[in-house]
Amino acid sequence: MLFDFNLGLGGALFLLLLLVIASLRILREYQRAVVFVLGRFWKVKGPGLIIVVPGIMQMVRVDLRVVTMDVPAQDVISRDNVSVKVNAVVYFRVLDPQKAIIEVANFVEATSQLAQTTLRAVLGKHELDEMLAERERLNLDVQKILDAQTDAWGIKVSNVEIKHVDLDESMVRAIAQQAEAERARRAKVIHAAGELEASHKLLEAAGVLAQKPEAMQLRYMQTLTQIAGDKSSTIVFPLPLDILQLLRKVG
Repeated sequence: MLFDFNLGLGGALFLLLLLVIASLRILREYQRAVVFVLGRFWKVKGPGLIIVVPGIMQMVRVDLRVVTMDVPAQDVISRDNVSVKVNAVVYFRVLDPQKAIIEVANFVEATSQLAQTTLRAVLGKHELDEMLAERERLNLDVQKILDAQTDAWGIKVSNVEIKHVDLDESMVRAIAQQAEAERARRAKVIHAAGELEASHKLLEAAGVLAQKPEAMQLRYMQTLTQIAGDKSSTIVFPLPLDILQLLRKVG
């Protein structure tokens, strides 16, 4: 009888030891455990060694490190009716493990879907030129909206980066033609401005020469010197009016 009692006590102690071993959990520094007792939330525990009694307590591990999530390429129609494909990357982390487990079924999937819809909604309000030139501002707009909407899930969206804005070949050619036309327009404007400035300078020079006949004669002689330096065999040059008047008086 004593033997049976000792055997039963030893078996109970062995089962108790197995239960204790099965109840031990080790959580790393970046992990937390959301613990439920009989299906009801109890507390968030960790890191380190914790006890979770099998059959009575359940736990869900939550990683608190920053998650880098790629947002698949999204078809976006800009405000000026240009179809583009845009993909991005979202950086987020869990701040409140309790909300991340209780308030949403799968917080990673939910954040991914929300990022896709937000990216399409935000970029669709802007023109193509803004998508290409103001990427930092668009990143900030998407990040603020995502952060506000995921706050109820205990998630902090720290950064959003738009990686690529892909255009079809016809649109690329159209943009290249537009850029070339813009360069040609600027060149014509600069040329016209130069012509206008030169005309003003010529008008001022003509006024100065008209006030000083001697200056006109010097300019005339300088012009003859330049013509004589050319390789042309025949030179035709006008005779000054004052010389003609002098010849008429002599005659």
